[in-house]
Amino acid sequence: MLKMFLEEQDDIPWDAIVWITSMINYGGRVTDANDLRCLSKTLDKYYCVENLEDGYIYSDSGKYYCPPFGDLQSYKTYIDSLPIVEPPEVFGLHDNADISY
Repeated sequence: MLKMFLEEQDDIPWDAIVWITSMINYGGRVTDANDLRCLSKTLDKYYCVENLEDGYIYSDSGKYYCPPFGDLQSYKTYIDSLPIVEPPEVFGLHDNADISY
């Protein structure tokens, strides 16, 4: 479906992609309305036009970002540099989220 969206339109339909991912792909698995809202808002951070620009970061620390265009080894190196256990910041949460988890 994503391929169809990108091939048939001049602009990327970000709202439609977020809606399809949150409501259709995960919607049946996320049953609480507040959790579904949280999922949609989280996806807004990752599915946006700013994500296509160099230097866009996903977390305040700057550890999580979309690496610049490169060869396969550069992507592997970046992935290997990430923590094995993801801190809450990668999901847009405060560090205290680990306490209640």
